[in-house]
Amino acid sequence: QVRLVESGGGLVQAGGSLKLSCAASGIISSINAMGWYRQAPGKQRELVASIASGGETHYADSVKGRFAISRDNAKNTVYLQMNSLLPEDTAVYYCNADVMRRYFSTWGNYWGQGTQVTVSS
Repeated sequence: QVRLVESGGGLVQAGGSLKLSCAASGIISSINAMGWYRQAPGKQRELVASIASGGETHYADSVKGRFAISRDNAKNTVYLQMNSLLPEDTAVYYCNADVMRRYFSTWGNYWGQGTQVTVSS
């Protein structure tokens, strides 16, 4: 079994910063891409940022220059540093990862439970 556990969400004023963390646990052999998605009320879930195992990153246009994704492969953890937050960044943020479990030869895609980020104006 693989679990992704997010932390770091909360309430912040516009212009402020938050850092999200997501740790993967379980009998893990390897982790490929990791990413952050978000879903605002009444909207579809959207990709915010992703990072490949080699460190290549991708960002949604709406967060470029404000958010930074990073990972610590030794800790099976991905981070999302969010700066200059805007009210429209308010959403539930979900961690996602492609994981190969030990003793298995296929990749599985896993989601965290989500963490709420609320930006007040």
